[in-house]
Amino acid sequence: MHVLQELRRLSAAEEFFEQLGVPYDPTVLNVARLHILRRMRSYLDEQGLEEELDEANVREQCRMLLSRAYQDFVVSTPIAERSFKVHRDAVRPARQTIVGLDDLTVVAELTEDNTK
Repeated sequence: MHVLQELRRLSAAEEFFEQLGVPYDPTVLNVARLHILRRMRSYLDEQGLEEELDEANVREQCRMLLSRAYQDFVVSTPIAERSFKVHRDAVRPARQTIVGLDDLTVVAELTEDNTK
């Protein structure tokens, strides 16, 4: 059976890693499983492996692309990587500046005369 056909039959992310012999940390996979597989698919689309004839070469390319996609999420987060449209379309949060209490200036003190 062709490697790409084998991969199409898989359903769990762990199966992809086991099928291609790519080591993984379950903690990383639990957080970013869909993102990793989506990124691998993007890499596969860029490579155009459907045309490739050499089975061993296709398997090795798939292994390398899955490993590359996995590493993207070892060093980053799904939100930072923006793999899905919902993340790409989201507005990046503005950086918040934290102002310390010592930096604040009292403009007017409240006295009993000011409260009446």
